[in-house]
Amino acid sequence: MPGSRVVELDALRPRLEQVVEFAARQVRSTIERLPDFFPIYTVDGRWSHQGELWTDWCGGFHAGMMWIQAELTGDPWWRARAEHYSKLLEHRQFDRDVHDLGFIFLNTYLPWHRATGDERLRHVLIQAGRTLALRFNPKGRYLRSFVAPESLFIDVMMNVPIIYYAARETGDPALREIADAHCRTTERVLVRPDGSTAHEGIFDLDTGAFLRESTHQGLRADSAWTRGLAWSLYGYTTVYSYTGDPADLAIARRNADYYLARCPASLVPPWDFDVPDGPERIDDSSAGAIAASGLWDLALACEPGDPTIAARYRNASLTILDSLCSDAYTAWNDPDWEGVLKHGVYHYHKKLGVDESVMWGEFFFLEAVAKALRAD
Repeated sequence: MPGSRVVELDALRPRLEQVVEFAARQVRSTIERLPDFFPIYTVDGRWSHQGELWTDWCGGFHAGMMWIQAELTGDPWWRARAEHYSKLLEHRQFDRDVHDLGFIFLNTYLPWHRATGDERLRHVLIQAGRTLALRFNPKGRYLRSFVAPESLFIDVMMNVPIIYYAARETGDPALREIADAHCRTTERVLVRPDGSTAHEGIFDLDTGAFLRESTHQGLRADSAWTRGLAWSLYGYTTVYSYTGDPADLAIARRNADYYLARCPASLVPPWDFDVPDGPERIDDSSAGAIAASGLWDLALACEPGDPTIAARYRNASLTILDSLCSDAYTAWNDPDWEGVLKHGVYHYHKKLGVDESVMWGEFFFLEAVAKALRAD
């Protein structure tokens, strides 16, 4: 079985610490070279891209890496930078053009609020959750993606937790109902019986009926785009932490088992599991990084009920990190590369950020590393 080798955290720890130090150097260099810039993907290893963004969704990852460094190191310089870059995003609590407010605020204002207890920060998080909830289509019972009213993305599973947060903090049952409805619709139309996921679902706006699977980033509508699968795995695991609903945990486990069954031994997947062997079958390290962080949380969620399953998911997370913390993926031996994690893929078909560093890959790699380092 892929990933069946056992990776010991103590043996891996020196390389995890090396990643933290390297990421600190790379992020600090980007801050100094490109102040107040929020990168999305590199071009030939450099962040100052001039190409299409497709959508503006990555600010929380850059600032979020600063929060992780502040938490790991206690260095006030990182804390100051984290607060500064978070403030640059504050206006987006009212942004109705994206479905990515969870990505933007859960990685910035949530750690800031946890560190301070400042009520103003809590209100920003609640407003972001309320704003995202305005994307709800009551007929189809889903949160619409940024591309069209009839479109539902699997990616939104990573953002719906901010609505759960707002519902919990305010006691607003309408917010909770929206979040629950979105999760059940996504389960019904995008999560397949085998645990794979579709990227997009298309609905009839007049009736709310589900029409078909679709994709923007996967190989085909019916293929297994791996970053979307990782979004679902991680997203449903996080949702479970709010709901305690066994259905949410079961979906995350189904996603995880499918991921592990189809991955190579490294547990770093190609950008789509169904890409044929050949020059187009390239890795997406960012999907691996998301999965590593999600699998760590899934292990914690499973621990009380099934320690054996929990140990399997934790070992899978460490196996991914063992693969990524290597010269093959981490750019520490390439002085001209401005990112941390090589071989990510943003949008294969648009040729954006293909075989490059991508900001979510950077963030979730560092986040997974930090989770492992904090373990007893």
